[in-house]
Amino acid sequence: MALGRMGLLVILASLTIATPALAHDGTGLAGGFISGILHPLTGWDHLLAMVAVGLWGAILGRPLIIALPVIFPVMMVAGAFLAMVNIPLPPVEIGIALSVVILGAVIAFRYAAPVWLACTIVAIFAVFHGYAHGMELPSAADPAGYSTGFVLSTGLLHVVGIGIGLIDRHETGRKAVRALGALISIAGCVFLWRAIA
Repeated sequence: MALGRMGLLVILASLTIATPALAHDGTGLAGGFISGILHPLTGWDHLLAMVAVGLWGAILGRPLIIALPVIFPVMMVAGAFLAMVNIPLPPVEIGIALSVVILGAVIAFRYAAPVWLACTIVAIFAVFHGYAHGMELPSAADPAGYSTGFVLSTGLLHVVGIGIGLIDRHETGRKAVRALGALISIAGCVFLWRAIA
Protein backbone atom coordinates (compact mmCIF):
# COMPACT_ATOMS: atom_id res chain seq x y z
CA MET A 1 0.00 0.00 0.00
CA ALA A 2 2.85 2.39 0.84
CA LEU A 3 4.44 1.62 -2.52
CA GLY A 4 1.14 2.48 -4.25
CA ARG A 5 0.93 5.81 -2.45
CA MET A 6 4.58 6.52 -3.24
CA GLY A 7 3.91 5.80 -6.92
CA LEU A 8 1.01 8.24 -6.92
CA LEU A 9 3.20 10.91 -5.33
CA VAL A 10 5.88 10.37 -7.98
CA ILE A 11 3.29 10.70 -10.75
CA LEU A 12 1.86 13.88 -9.24
CA ALA A 13 5.31 15.38 -8.78
CA SER A 14 6.30 14.62 -12.36
CA LEU A 15 3.10 16.21 -13.66
CA THR A 16 3.73 19.41 -11.78
CA ILE A 17 7.16 19.84 -13.35
CA ALA A 18 6.15 18.77 -16.87
CA THR A 19 5.56 21.50 -19.42
CA PRO A 20 1.82 21.66 -20.19
CA ALA A 21 2.09 21.94 -23.94
CA LEU A 22 5.29 20.16 -24.79
CA ALA A 23 3.68 18.27 -27.65
CA HIS A 24 2.65 21.46 -29.44
CA ASP A 25 5.11 24.19 -28.76
CA GLY A 26 4.90 25.77 -32.20
CA THR A 27 8.56 25.19 -33.04
CA GLY A 28 7.96 23.04 -36.09
CA LEU A 29 8.28 19.32 -36.69
CA ALA A 30 10.96 17.09 -38.07
CA GLY A 31 8.28 15.24 -40.02
CA GLY A 32 7.92 11.66 -41.09
CA PHE A 33 6.04 8.63 -39.84
CA ILE A 34 8.26 7.94 -36.81
CA SER A 35 8.13 11.58 -35.75
CA GLY A 36 4.33 11.41 -35.96
CA ILE A 37 4.21 8.28 -33.80
CA LEU A 38 6.48 9.78 -31.15
CA HIS A 39 4.93 13.26 -31.06
CA PRO A 40 1.77 12.42 -29.00
CA LEU A 41 4.00 10.79 -26.40
CA THR A 42 6.02 13.98 -25.79
CA GLY A 43 3.31 16.01 -24.06
CA TRP A 44 1.49 14.95 -20.91
CA ASP A 45 -1.62 16.91 -21.87
CA HIS A 46 -2.20 15.01 -25.11
CA LEU A 47 -1.12 11.66 -23.70
CA LEU A 48 -3.43 11.86 -20.67
CA ALA A 49 -6.40 13.04 -22.74
CA MET A 50 -5.95 10.16 -25.23
CA VAL A 51 -5.72 7.54 -22.49
CA ALA A 52 -8.74 9.11 -20.75
CA VAL A 53 -10.86 8.90 -23.91
CA GLY A 54 -10.23 5.15 -24.16
CA LEU A 55 -10.72 4.66 -20.43
CA TRP A 56 -14.02 6.55 -20.34
CA GLY A 57 -15.24 4.58 -23.36
CA ALA A 58 -14.34 1.32 -21.59
CA ILE A 59 -16.25 2.41 -18.47
CA LEU A 60 -19.31 3.42 -20.52
CA GLY A 61 -19.28 0.20 -22.54
CA ARG A 62 -20.93 -0.36 -25.88
CA PRO A 63 -21.25 1.49 -28.20
CA LEU A 64 -18.96 4.14 -26.68
CA ILE A 65 -15.98 1.83 -26.13
CA ILE A 66 -15.70 1.89 -29.94
CA ALA A 67 -17.31 5.23 -30.79
CA LEU A 68 -15.19 7.53 -28.61
CA PRO A 69 -11.80 6.27 -29.87
CA VAL A 70 -13.08 6.59 -33.45
CA ILE A 71 -14.63 10.04 -33.02
CA PHE A 72 -11.52 11.54 -31.44
CA PRO A 73 -9.05 11.05 -34.32
CA VAL A 74 -11.68 11.97 -36.92
CA MET A 75 -12.46 15.24 -35.17
CA MET A 76 -8.78 15.81 -34.49
CA VAL A 77 -8.23 15.79 -38.26
CA ALA A 78 -11.08 18.30 -38.60
CA GLY A 79 -9.39 20.51 -35.99
CA ALA A 80 -6.07 20.27 -37.84
CA PHE A 81 -7.84 21.35 -41.04
CA LEU A 82 -9.34 24.39 -39.25
CA ALA A 83 -5.85 25.39 -38.14
CA MET A 84 -4.34 24.96 -41.59
CA VAL A 85 -6.99 27.22 -43.16
CA ASN A 86 -6.57 29.77 -40.34
CA ILE A 87 -10.07 29.58 -38.87
CA PRO A 88 -9.67 30.95 -35.32
CA LEU A 89 -10.73 29.04 -32.22
CA PRO A 90 -10.95 30.15 -28.60
CA PRO A 91 -7.62 29.79 -26.73
CA VAL A 92 -6.47 26.34 -27.79
CA GLU A 93 -4.21 25.60 -24.81
CA ILE A 94 -7.10 26.30 -22.44
CA GLY A 95 -9.34 23.95 -24.44
CA ILE A 96 -6.70 21.22 -24.28
CA ALA A 97 -6.19 21.69 -20.54
CA LEU A 98 -9.95 21.59 -19.96
CA SER A 99 -10.11 18.33 -21.91
CA VAL A 100 -7.76 16.73 -19.37
CA VAL A 101 -9.65 18.22 -16.40
CA ILE A 102 -13.08 17.13 -17.62
CA LEU A 103 -12.15 13.72 -19.03
CA GLY A 104 -10.39 12.89 -15.76
CA ALA A 105 -13.39 14.12 -13.76
CA VAL A 106 -15.96 12.06 -15.69
CA ILE A 107 -13.82 8.99 -15.01
CA ALA A 108 -13.34 9.84 -11.32
CA PHE A 109 -17.06 10.44 -10.81
CA ARG A 110 -18.07 7.57 -13.12
CA TYR A 111 -20.33 9.91 -15.07
CA ALA A 112 -22.55 7.73 -17.26
CA ALA A 113 -23.19 10.31 -19.97
CA PRO A 114 -25.77 9.54 -22.63
CA VAL A 115 -24.23 8.48 -25.94
CA TRP A 116 -24.87 11.82 -27.67
CA LEU A 117 -23.30 13.83 -24.84
CA ALA A 118 -20.21 11.64 -24.48
CA CYS A 119 -19.66 11.84 -28.25
CA THR A 120 -20.11 15.62 -28.22
CA ILE A 121 -17.66 16.13 -25.33
CA VAL A 122 -15.00 14.00 -26.99
CA ALA A 123 -15.56 15.60 -30.41
CA ILE A 124 -15.20 19.15 -29.09
CA PHE A 125 -12.01 18.38 -27.21
CA ALA A 126 -10.60 16.51 -30.20
CA VAL A 127 -10.97 19.66 -32.32
CA PHE A 128 -8.75 21.57 -29.87
CA HIS A 129 -6.09 18.85 -29.85
CA GLY A 130 -6.14 18.61 -33.63
CA TYR A 131 -6.01 22.39 -34.02
CA ALA A 132 -2.85 22.65 -31.91
CA HIS A 133 -1.09 20.07 -34.02
CA GLY A 134 -2.52 21.36 -37.28
CA MET A 135 -0.79 24.70 -36.69
CA GLU A 136 2.55 22.85 -36.80
CA LEU A 137 1.76 20.42 -39.62
CA PRO A 138 2.73 22.63 -42.58
CA SER A 139 6.26 22.89 -41.18
CA ALA A 140 6.71 19.10 -41.13
CA ALA A 141 9.14 17.63 -43.67
CA ASP A 142 6.65 14.86 -44.54
CA PRO A 143 3.14 15.98 -43.52
CA ALA A 144 1.39 12.83 -44.82
CA GLY A 145 3.74 10.44 -43.03
CA TYR A 146 3.66 12.54 -39.90
CA SER A 147 -0.16 12.68 -39.87
CA THR A 148 -0.44 8.93 -40.37
CA GLY A 149 1.96 8.23 -37.51
CA PHE A 150 0.27 10.77 -35.27
CA VAL A 151 -3.23 9.33 -35.78
CA LEU A 152 -1.91 5.78 -35.28
CA SER A 153 -0.17 6.76 -32.04
CA THR A 154 -3.30 8.52 -30.82
CA GLY A 155 -5.32 5.37 -31.53
CA LEU A 156 -2.82 3.26 -29.61
CA LEU A 157 -3.13 5.58 -26.61
CA HIS A 158 -6.91 5.08 -26.77
CA VAL A 159 -6.30 1.31 -26.74
CA VAL A 160 -4.10 1.71 -23.64
CA GLY A 161 -6.99 3.51 -21.95
CA ILE A 162 -9.41 0.76 -22.95
CA GLY A 163 -6.98 -1.82 -21.57
CA ILE A 164 -6.80 0.02 -18.24
CA GLY A 165 -10.58 0.17 -18.24
CA LEU A 166 -10.78 -3.62 -18.17
CA ILE A 167 -9.87 -3.57 -14.47
CA ASP A 168 -13.00 -1.48 -13.84
CA ARG A 169 -15.08 -4.67 -13.76
CA HIS A 170 -13.86 -5.51 -10.24
CA GLU A 171 -14.44 -3.47 -7.10
CA THR A 172 -10.74 -2.93 -6.39
CA GLY A 173 -10.11 -2.07 -10.03
CA ARG A 174 -13.01 0.37 -9.99
CA LYS A 175 -11.41 2.25 -7.10
CA ALA A 176 -8.08 2.33 -8.94
CA VAL A 177 -9.75 3.65 -12.10
CA ARG A 178 -11.53 6.37 -10.14
CA ALA A 179 -8.25 7.34 -8.48
CA LEU A 180 -6.56 7.46 -11.89
CA GLY A 181 -9.37 9.69 -13.18
CA ALA A 182 -8.84 12.02 -10.22
CA LEU A 183 -5.08 12.17 -10.91
CA ILE A 184 -5.74 12.94 -14.58
CA SER A 185 -8.14 15.72 -13.61
CA ILE A 186 -5.63 17.17 -11.11
CA ALA A 187 -2.96 17.14 -13.82
CA GLY A 188 -5.44 18.96 -16.08
CA CYS A 189 -5.87 21.63 -13.40
CA VAL A 190 -2.10 22.16 -13.43
CA PHE A 191 -2.16 22.45 -17.24
CA LEU A 192 -5.09 24.86 -17.04
CA TRP A 193 -3.36 27.04 -14.46
CA ARG A 194 -0.25 27.20 -16.67
CA ALA A 195 -2.31 27.92 -19.80
CA ILE A 196 -4.08 30.80 -18.07
CA ALA A 197 -0.92 32.11 -16.42
